[in-house]
Amino acid sequence: MSDDEQLDQAMLFEVVENQLADKYPKQVTATLMRLCMTGNSRDEAIELIACALAPEMIDVIEHQKDFNLERYIAHLELLPQTPWLDEEE
Repeated sequence: MSDDEQLDQAMLFEVVENQLADKYPKQVTATLMRLCMTGNSRDEAIELIACALAPEMIDVIEHQKDFNLERYIAHLELLPQTPWLDEEE
């Protein structure tokens, strides 16, 4: 993993932690609880949530698009499955 990838991953984890602290969107907390209750560690769950967040952050940062909360929530609901990652290949 390159330094840029580690920085990007750390940024995503920080955003997820901030969302949990702010309890917004509320689906992030619900998703963390669901993933932990189904056998994922907290770190694994945060990593999965970051996978759902990543496409939104890419759109905002690289494509100057608005954050798509509805798509983010839809991705959270699909976790631990990540079919949107397959679409990018």
